[in-house]
Amino acid sequence: MQFITIYWWRILLCALISYLLGSFSFAVIFTKLSSKKDVREMGSGNAGFTNVLRSVGVVPAIFTFVFDCLKGIIAVLITMWIFNMPFDNAGIEALSEGLRFEFNAYGKYLAGVFCVLGHSFPVFFGFRGGKGITTMAGILLVLNPMPWMLVLTLAVWFAFFLSTKIISVASLACTIAIVVWNFVITFFFVYKPSIGTDVPIRLNYVIVTTVIMFFIGLFVAIMHRDNIKRLIRGEEKKIKAKKA
Repeated sequence: MQFITIYWWRILLCALISYLLGSFSFAVIFTKLSSKKDVREMGSGNAGFTNVLRSVGVVPAIFTFVFDCLKGIIAVLITMWIFNMPFDNAGIEALSEGLRFEFNAYGKYLAGVFCVLGHSFPVFFGFRGGKGITTMAGILLVLNPMPWMLVLTLAVWFAFFLSTKIISVASLACTIAIVVWNFVITFFFVYKPSIGTDVPIRLNYVIVTTVIMFFIGLFVAIMHRDNIKRLIRGEEKKIKAKKA
């Protein structure tokens, strides 16, 4: 409750900004710039990297991937700035350093939640968006910026993609990996080292952030439900990029 009562207006502002940032559907934007068509009326109908790659071409797909990552990163960075604004912060200054760290982390994770929601249900594009995996990956880059985590996540993606040639399989594997990495980082690299120090982090931090990331991952998996059904039936198509 402390988190809500002290940060309430920051939470609302960051949620709104993150949702609006997520609502920029770059799959739609770059497809229209490239072909004057709506990617949601092409291929699988999904406003995401894979459908742009299949239906439009490599270059628009790369731009879609990069900008979908960037909006997740920017949403978290803006939240970090807002949560540390020197305004109406008497309650924040009264918190211990450990609690400030913990509550700042909650804000970043909530920014991730609303950015992914905006990506999947964009207010600017009739609430018809993508599935969120690229934005989720961008968010993780700034939530827990550890190089080995990025390398392992990419390794998981490439391992599953190269063995199946199916992007949805690689994306779902990455979703699971991201949730696991998040727990590993928060527990073994943040919580455990803080025990016995001047700035101890509560176990609540690990539990809350793991639960939030789990539900982001679950949401992304649910958005892939049609892909999962096709995978079960053996009908999911292998990737084949449209030539530019």
